[in-house]
Amino acid sequence: MKHSIELRINGQKIRLSVEGDQTLLDFLREKLSLTGTKKGCDQGDCGACTVLIDGKPINSCLVLAVEVADRDITTIEGLAHDEKLHPLQQAFIDHDALQCGFCTPGMILTATALLNENPNPTDEEIRNYLQGNLCRCTGYSQIVQAILAAANT
Repeated sequence: MKHSIELRINGQKIRLSVEGDQTLLDFLREKLSLTGTKKGCDQGDCGACTVLIDGKPINSCLVLAVEVADRDITTIEGLAHDEKLHPLQQAFIDHDALQCGFCTPGMILTATALLNENPNPTDEEIRNYLQGNLCRCTGYSQIVQAILAAANT
């Protein structure tokens, strides 16, 4: 069954029809071509599909698209403005905090939520906040360093 929903994606108001059983992840990737949101485990374990819903990090594979009607969704594509990277995106580059890059969008969005809540986190607070985001390449040290650097900009 199709449902008509209105929501804001990356600051832009849209109205679309969605299937009742379509996840937000599939809606973003398939309907809106926002492929920065990655499909990893599809079970909420890896954090690759993390988006911000009303500023909070959420695994989009666990949310139905119909559930986000009238909400504000931010994907990795919504962070850069006027062709200038978000400070976290730049810090990830500057600190070699990415290898394959698959986890990077979810990591950056989770870190964005953290810095919005706590603009000056400690190393331990960053590591605790990132617990739901898995990276198989970097070992997390560079990721933590990038977030600390972005917090100090």
